[in-house]
Amino acid sequence: MKHISYFLFETSLGICGIAWQGPETKNSSPAVLFLQLPDTTEKLTEEKIAESTGGQKADPPPSINGIAERIRTHLNGKVQDLSDIPVDLEGVGSFTRQVLTACRNIPAGRTMSYSELAQVIHRPKAARAVGQALARNPIPLIIPCHRVLTQAGRAGGFSAPGGVETKKRILAKEGVTIK
Repeated sequence: MKHISYFLFETSLGICGIAWQGPETKNSSPAVLFLQLPDTTEKLTEEKIAESTGGQKADPPPSINGIAERIRTHLNGKVQDLSDIPVDLEGVGSFTRQVLTACRNIPAGRTMSYSELAQVIHRPKAARAVGQALARNPIPLIIPCHRVLTQAGRAGGFSAPGGVETKKRILAKEGVTIK
């Protein structure tokens, strides 16, 4: 059975939660399993990450603490490249994994449409399925699903707390303004 831990940390958007699996060793860092963006209260944020992961609250190892600091910095407007952060997508299906992996390649300050992302994964008619896969993203921000918009450049959806307004706020911190 997997040992999953999480902790909460303050950001400019509010309290976030990050969950990881396993201990940190000399040769490896634990992978991020889940990132909970701020809900309306710290209690709701914690309830959601605990329920979604089945994890226990714990002190983070240095590598996870470093990831939280990078997220704080990013959300404060000093854009970070988060694409090197190890993630664990074991719990998602193969199509969703393919979409999320491709999404990680969208750099900060840039956006892509659902249709364009569908083309990247060689499924040009799957734009709607791409959107559904992104809605299941367990690690938003690190896997930047907020950078995927409609063909018309509108926000589309965003399943994190605060919905489209949260998406717009994160994009604005990255220098992107959308309709």
